[in-house]
Amino acid sequence: MNNFDVNIDRKNTSSVKWDGMKAAFGKNELLPMWVADMDFRPPHEVLEAMKKRVEHGVFGYTIIGDNTAAAIINWTKKRHHWDIEPSWLMYSHGVVPSIGTAIQAFTELGDKVLLQSPVYTPFFNMIESNMREVVNSPLVLKNGRYEIDFVDFEEKLKSGVKLFLLCSPHNPSGRVWSKDELVKMAELCREYGVIIVSDEIHADIVAPPHKHIPICSLDPSYSDFIATFMAPSKTFNLAGLQASFIVVQNTDMKKKLADIQKKEGFHTLNTFGIIAMEAAYQHGEKWLDDALAYIKENIEILKMGIEKELPKLEVIEPEGTYLVWVDCRKTGLSEKELRERLIEKGGLAVNFGNSYGPGGEGFIRINTACPRSIIEEGIVRLKKAFN
Repeated sequence: MNNFDVNIDRKNTSSVKWDGMKAAFGKNELLPMWVADMDFRPPHEVLEAMKKRVEHGVFGYTIIGDNTAAAIINWTKKRHHWDIEPSWLMYSHGVVPSIGTAIQAFTELGDKVLLQSPVYTPFFNMIESNMREVVNSPLVLKNGRYEIDFVDFEEKLKSGVKLFLLCSPHNPSGRVWSKDELVKMAELCREYGVIIVSDEIHADIVAPPHKHIPICSLDPSYSDFIATFMAPSKTFNLAGLQASFIVVQNTDMKKKLADIQKKEGFHTLNTFGIIAMEAAYQHGEKWLDDALAYIKENIEILKMGIEKELPKLEVIEPEGTYLVWVDCRKTGLSEKELRERLIEKGGLAVNFGNSYGPGGEGFIRINTACPRSIIEEGIVRLKKAFN
């Protein structure tokens, strides 16, 4: 059994979560429950594979071999019942860079790109920094669960949208989209000639009985207009190694992506990113199952603590991801007041909802992929902040 209770000192390791707090919050003396990485070491086999490569000692130019593709293909088949082929695979330093590449490849300056807020902040950043127009079809919160307003979704598609950025599972709400929802989004995008870029980085972090379904796996014809972005970074805590992959079957779409990558000078992945990705997908399944069970307990403890101590806060039950989206609107506090309470009074670093776009105001996002002691201390600090 893997032990996730160990508190690993991440300070002075250039960790964004631990060493980047002063830049983000104005002070370092906070309990960090922000930034979507884990405070866990990756699977032992990953560390051993990297150590073996270090011992070899030569780090020249590196290729991505067939074993890496085979590890990805076996993983997606076993975990997601999705059969992909080696020729459909491309690689990237990360999902966010891939989104930027896709926006450049599939749209022109000024084109409309659709998203669903509240949503992962870089979606907005990538659209705007590439000088495209953000079109938003906000999700609707009903009885503690987010839903898609398909009437609005279709109206937005009709407005001339060229590309839809799908977040699946959804960050920060934790929704795992159902088969019916995915099919409906795909069929509407096909009807209006809209390409789907599906960010599925949290695909492996799903709580039973929910099941992640890669949208492109639902119908062979969907590959004509869908590109899927995945990575081991969230799954195995490998974000700092900057290794992800793209699944794209349509040859025209693949060429357009490759042309942009060529212009960007992208050639291959970091040596250790390749090694870690391959080892994680080959040997990390038991570690992941243990981590998911541990995180599930963390989420339940956090939820129960909030319900007991802070009745004005409402936890949006996550179906996927290790991120908990908390509704603080009943406190009546403004975004500024929320920040002051949590940072200055509670000494707690979380992500604040306004950065996720319209509909995020008055919410906070809490990362539960950490030792149990941090969850318990986080509840204490939440209580201190709001009481």
